[in-house]
Amino acid sequence: MTFEDLPTAWQGFLQACNSCKNCDLHQSRDQVVVYRGSLAAPLMIIGEGPGREEDKLGKPFVGRSGRLLDDALLALEFSEEDFHICNIVKCRPPENRTPTEEEAKACRRLLNAQFALVKPRVILLCGSTAYRYFTGSKEPISRVRGQWIEQKSFYIMPTFHPAYILRNMSKRAELWSDLLAVREKLVELGFKAPLSKPLCPEKDQA
Repeated sequence: MTFEDLPTAWQGFLQACNSCKNCDLHQSRDQVVVYRGSLAAPLMIIGEGPGREEDKLGKPFVGRSGRLLDDALLALEFSEEDFHICNIVKCRPPENRTPTEEEAKACRRLLNAQFALVKPRVILLCGSTAYRYFTGSKEPISRVRGQWIEQKSFYIMPTFHPAYILRNMSKRAELWSDLLAVREKLVELGFKAPLSKPLCPEKDQA
């Protein structure tokens, strides 16, 4: 979909993202990384911030961790219409460092606007940074992952970041379990049909 084909509200939002200078990250970015997936989706997946590949291509989760996430979503019969992927910050922090609290706060207005446009019912927070800056909680991700947080009319699931899984493959089963719980919630809410075939965990997680 070209920029001209987007709804007017989305055109204005993207223009606001591309012109944003609310923090110093705009000085070193190649591209503003806003989203990939559907414009209106029942599931919003939120990561930390763009990395080198994302900054280069202008899309979130397109490196190795993105491929791991995509493989899991495909195995669980998600389509691109089901999800909207974005990050806490829309510009790459230098050397892929963790975004600061000030940078996250500076980008929160845009994230809130994005949330209002997408209107998700379920949010998957990938990693401790996304969890901390989205919820304001400082609990370790290892303690809260896999547990539903209900707020108003939507549900939040914290989980490990796929990049962490690449470094700790023994934790892949936990990510898989959380994604499965997210899918089951979408079925419960009427956004997805049940899986077309039973899962074989050993095979699907290999």
